[in-house]
Amino acid sequence: MSKFAELLKSTEPVLVDFSAEWCGPCKQLKPILEQVKSKVGTSAKIIKIDVDKNRSLAEKFQIRSVPTLILFKDGKSVWRQSGVIPAHTLEGIIKQHSSR
Repeated sequence: MSKFAELLKSTEPVLVDFSAEWCGPCKQLKPILEQVKSKVGTSAKIIKIDVDKNRSLAEKFQIRSVPTLILFKDGKSVWRQSGVIPAHTLEGIIKQHSSR
């Protein structure tokens, strides 16, 4: 099993940011994700996946546009959205799926 697949099985939420170097909105999302990370701390993991370097993952999760955020919990996708999302909205979604 891949390290990525193992990570998704976490009981804590895992937010995956599917993005690309050339993507303007992806660059806008970076400080938002950093802000969210500082707020949620260890109650969730946030991972960035470059779709150009990880084409097989992009295909597996049917990523059609970047940025696409997918929240996983216990190995299952529990929430998904494309585009830039405000930090407070993202925090709320993560907290909703946290065990704490």
